Amino acid sequence: MALRIEEYALIGDCHTGALVGSDGSIDWLCLPRFDSASTFAALLGDEDHGRWLVAPTAAIDGQGEASSTRSYVEDTFTLVTRWVTPTGEVDVVDLMPHGDRRADIIRRIVGVSGSVDMHQELRIRFDYGAAMPWMRQMPDSGGNAVIAVAGPDAIVVRGPQLRAAGHAHVSDFTVDAGETVDIVLTWYPAHRNPPEALNVSSRIRETETWWKTWASATTVAPQYSEAVRRSLLVLRALSHEDTGGIVAAATTSLPEHFGGKRNWDYRYVWLRDASLTLHVLLDHGFEVEADPWRRWLLRAIAGDPGDVQIMYGLSGERRLIEYLIESLPGYDGAAPVRVGNGAFTQYQGDVFGEVMLALERARETAADERDFSWPLQRALMGFVEENWQRPDNGIWEIRGPLRHFTHSRVMLWAAFDCAVRAVRDYGLDGPAERWEHMRDLVRDEIETQGFDVERNTYTQYYGGTAVDASLLQMVQAGYIAADHPRMLGTVAAIEKELLVDGLLLRYRTESGVDGLPEGENPFLACSFWLVEQYALSGRIADATELMNRLVGYSNDVGLLSEEYDVAGARQAGNTPQAFSHLSLVRAADAIASAMSTAPSEVRETLGA
Repeated sequence: MALRIEEYALIGDCHTGALVGSDGSIDWLCLPRFDSASTFAALLGDEDHGRWLVAPTAAIDGQGEASSTRSYVEDTFTLVTRWVTPTGEVDVVDLMPHGDRRADIIRRIVGVSGSVDMHQELRIRFDYGAAMPWMRQMPDSGGNAVIAVAGPDAIVVRGPQLRAAGHAHVSDFTVDAGETVDIVLTWYPAHRNPPEALNVSSRIRETETWWKTWASATTVAPQYSEAVRRSLLVLRALSHEDTGGIVAAATTSLPEHFGGKRNWDYRYVWLRDASLTLHVLLDHGFEVEADPWRRWLLRAIAGDPGDVQIMYGLSGERRLIEYLIESLPGYDGAAPVRVGNGAFTQYQGDVFGEVMLALERARETAADERDFSWPLQRALMGFVEENWQRPDNGIWEIRGPLRHFTHSRVMLWAAFDCAVRAVRDYGLDGPAERWEHMRDLVRDEIETQGFDVERNTYTQYYGGTAVDASLLQMVQAGYIAADHPRMLGTVAAIEKELLVDGLLLRYRTESGVDGLPEGENPFLACSFWLVEQYALSGRIADATELMNRLVGYSNDVGLLSEEYDVAGARQAGNTPQAFSHLSLVRAADAIASAMSTAPSEVRETLGA
């Protein structure tokens, strides 16, 4: 069975990523892209579905005689695991080299003290565990390289000599103090020859330099600086180097509710998530790095505005047909395992507001609208004008009846608002008066149909009585002030109805609104939104208290998944989750801003 979700660390090359367990096993890897079929999938089954273990023999012989700690080399995704055994200590250095358009994993074992017996177990299973490869020694390698081939995929592994052991290949070797042993796995198309061996030391240096140089482009406030820097690095790691697309997470089908069916594939680019990521990158000085995403967005949504989707593939692929993977039993039996995501066919009106807000933020930092950026935005607004009254599936991809979700209506208001500012403030051409009129129509509708006067709260959807955590984004969109009486009333209702053990649910699944079986854990991004709301409305003590708790849910290397199971004290859902990390950054920024203007006695009370 796979480890707890928080026991995995990410390594990546900005094309794909691998999850390395605290036991030294790589249990998830898709090559050569995030959305490729898996090579190792023990995460969604067991070792027979593919894994790559490198650890001291003392750690896996059942005696429990080895312990480990791990950390990233500062501002990189080089993972160093220090193993302590009765006979000595070793460091296992795991990374994916960046920048050479190859798909490699380096596993370097460095002797620290004494002498440590090591064990390697390699189980390659292509195509989500369904394809066992043909394994053979690489000619003229002296037995130190093996090749695995199945269909279009091939892998060469160079390092200590492997031998067949059932359906695995294993090796045993000893590492003495001061000694270094390198193992390198390389994927390549099966119809080509194996790539040349790496110069491991130089690729480690070059990769670490690249990550550190990237991270040096920003400065962060002292509050939560370590968590913010790691979150920004996660957002970069989830961004595809060539296309600019930003995946929502590195995994598929990790359950939102353990043992349940809410298991989705997040290895795609949601317009909403990517738009919010662009905001965060720009706010932290990454103008150059954000431009590839902007270009990805403009390419993806180009064409008939009526064809705009809520999500795309890494290169802008539109057909993300959802199907079930029968070869994988699911994480701890949580089935089904899904590939693709049927939500790509949904209409979600809020994405137009998120896209317009993101492109407006880009306009503020770079005047270049490009030849088709503003014309494309005008075309989108033409579609919004014709379709703003349509009910939709909402931000949470409801698979129940279409409704007028208040959050979606607010984001449509934001789309009109952005379009008006583009004309009024930036001199771009467009029917500003008509857009102003339609913006005001949407606002009037929201205030009359999306607000419960008796309860003093906005509602999840028109005609309903429930609330939704997405209503917290009304402030982020500029629709209403954080301290407006109607917003404060909404926050009170959200706290009353959606707080569970101090964390926020997205909405009450038992209401049946989503057309799925009830049950999920608190959604971490929603709780970060609440932190942001607290900070913006002057509740700084509440903001910091909740923020401290949320940051504490990060694992030992600073990663967050989608949700958190408070009762089980464990992470849940796909990991690492871009939405969680970008929301962490926003929340930290809000606290820093609130602290900077708070009276000195407030700052002293909070230790700032």
